[in-house]
Amino acid sequence: MEPWLVVGLGNPGPAYAGHRHNIGYAVVEELAGRVGARFRPPHGLRAEIAEARLGPIGRDAVRVVLAKPRTFMNESGGAVAGLLRYLKIAPDRMVAVHDELDIDPGQIRTKFDGGDNGHNGLKSIRKSIGTGDFYRVRIGIGRPPGRQDPADFLLSDFAPSDRNWVAVEVTRAADAVESLLSVGLERTQNAFNS
Repeated sequence: MEPWLVVGLGNPGPAYAGHRHNIGYAVVEELAGRVGARFRPPHGLRAEIAEARLGPIGRDAVRVVLAKPRTFMNESGGAVAGLLRYLKIAPDRMVAVHDELDIDPGQIRTKFDGGDNGHNGLKSIRKSIGTGDFYRVRIGIGRPPGRQDPADFLLSDFAPSDRNWVAVEVTRAADAVESLLSVGLERTQNAFNS
């Protein structure tokens, strides 16, 4: 059976690791850690990938390629299009995991298709692959306080007081990805959409 591609969206490099915009990276790293998979940069691709089997042990486990584009968020589409071609995976077998300003912190939403809602990573992917027909696991980070520019908010670290709920939500989002691949969208929405 054709594998799934799970792409965590973020910005590459240690300077961005703790940023709100990098929560997608944290989720795919959590999934890789669960099965002991290691990320590697395949020659010619602008991403790091880790191959794994998620879900029930045995024949029912789902083959998946976890990916972190090595491009900046607003240029993720080229890397994702390259992965889909290289792996021969259709967009409707892809899950993009990303932050969402319009969802409150501590909430997750899963869905299939739709617009990009101003998210530059999703906008780049839709433009590069020519469709929005892929799954999304959206992790709420909320709106910036006061009049802070959303871009500055996204490119800043979570506050120390946020670290506990962020760790919980990364785990829950990883669980939502596993659920989506194992039991489908409707059951995952019933279980995880806040």
